[in-house]
Amino acid sequence: MLFLVQLEVNLSPDMPDDVKEKFRQAEHARSFELRAAGKLRRSWRPLGTPDSCGLWEADSLEELHANVRSLPLYPYMKVSVTPLVEHPATAAWEKEHGPLPAL
Repeated sequence: MLFLVQLEVNLSPDMPDDVKEKFRQAEHARSFELRAAGKLRRSWRPLGTPDSCGLWEADSLEELHANVRSLPLYPYMKVSVTPLVEHPATAAWEKEHGPLPAL
């Protein structure tokens, strides 16, 4: 199953810069693990924000929940999840033209 996951990060303005940097490094490391496992397929940053949105894959809601909760910054996040289904235009395109181009 595919999900659009939006992560709004809210760090305290009083958090020391070195702590923020440690979180950033840990967050990158965990996201690389999730990418390598095929769970975080793509990610983007909405313009002008420290937030992110991504295309996630999971076999169940429980798996998605566990993966999102595994992010080091999870305690500082507001998470929005939208389950995705294939659009009929995708099937029509693939029938006529073959697989969609990669992102």
